Amino acid sequence: MARLKTTATVRMYNVGFGDAFLVTVKRGATVWRMLVDCGVFPAGQTRPIRESVAMIIDDLAAEAPEGSPPHLDVVVATHHHVDHISGFADPAWEKVQVDDVWVPYVEDRSDPDAIALRTAQSESARALDALISKATQRLAAADEKAREQLAVASIFAANSRGDDVAGDRLLGRNGRTFLGAPQPRYLPDVNPAKNVISTPIEGVKAHVLGPSRDPRDVKRMDPPKSVRWLQLAEDERPLNADATPLFDPSYAVSSADVDVEVPQGTRSIVDGLELQDAGLAAELLAAASILENSVNNTSIFFVLDVHGTRLVFVGDSQHGAWEHVLNDAESLELVKEPRFYKIGHHGSHNATPKRYAEELLGREGYAMMPFGPVTQWPSIPENKLLTALAAKHTHVIRADERPLPADSVICDDEDRWSEVRFEVIPRAATKPEG
Repeated sequence: MARLKTTATVRMYNVGFGDAFLVTVKRGATVWRMLVDCGVFPAGQTRPIRESVAMIIDDLAAEAPEGSPPHLDVVVATHHHVDHISGFADPAWEKVQVDDVWVPYVEDRSDPDAIALRTAQSESARALDALISKATQRLAAADEKAREQLAVASIFAANSRGDDVAGDRLLGRNGRTFLGAPQPRYLPDVNPAKNVISTPIEGVKAHVLGPSRDPRDVKRMDPPKSVRWLQLAEDERPLNADATPLFDPSYAVSSADVDVEVPQGTRSIVDGLELQDAGLAAELLAAASILENSVNNTSIFFVLDVHGTRLVFVGDSQHGAWEHVLNDAESLELVKEPRFYKIGHHGSHNATPKRYAEELLGREGYAMMPFGPVTQWPSIPENKLLTALAAKHTHVIRADERPLPADSVICDDEDRWSEVRFEVIPRAATKPEG
């Protein structure tokens, strides 16, 4: 008896500098669909996010049985950043049937680990506020530029993150939800058994590997110098102080002008982030703001296993989150030599470890990079990363470039999306369709 073929398709919508991936697995008449993120950073958008949302929902509606609403088995919001969730603010989602929503455990207000992390972030914000106050007293009268920067930084430090519309929908709060009113699943669960999630298709399951519940992992944003793509991360900061910050606000003032006593809480934050030149006031300000506002290392990190064909999704995971995965033997085996890798953090230097790209990713795989150019961030994507992927003959599919013709890769005629499709036969070798 012939084995029943399974296909796995990953469609990357060209939203620009943001993530929106539709994963479809089909076996016979059974279809399972997952949407991983839906958002864009406004300065790098290809089109307004509402147009991308309409496109996704139209594609779902076209596949729905007659008379049935558009349907997703799972929505994954890897982490709470605008370039990953802003699209979920659109009220059009109210008419989309969603069965399950996955969000990081840090969104769970009843989770002790999440509460501890939020408390640490609040304390760091207070420490930052104290530093800003002292710096302002010394600089504001004489330095207009510093006064403006510190005023913005002070507003940032004072503001706690609110419950925005997109977050409300994902968490089912304040009357906002999807059709079906799914309750969010906070991941990873404290019970390891619940982090292997089955699907209706036999042999297809997701392994949730992160984020780590260890606050030390969350704090480690940048890798040590010895394993960095770049020796310094200076070129991933805005080119001018007036530019809208991309991931996290970095408020720079001259270290020569700031003669203040750094609060002990901020010193501890800097130590935890393993920053170089931590004595610089600019680095101190950046460190505290990153820890307060950045949630990259709380990204859901998961592997979708389709009969042994592994698809790796990492959100915007950075150094600490990756170390959490690579230092665990079982997790390491799951991420080694995947057929598909979603390039983290839009190709940023601190999102794909050198070890992973050069030693563990394998050869002839497929990788998708959600990217749209942002003028004040010319170093993204990191060229050394792309060179390393090319050396492994990885088929890199970029949102900002039309992919080369290939049997397994197709793109929309209007460059609205690109997709890669894998054909899998249980217990047999995998190959792209062609």
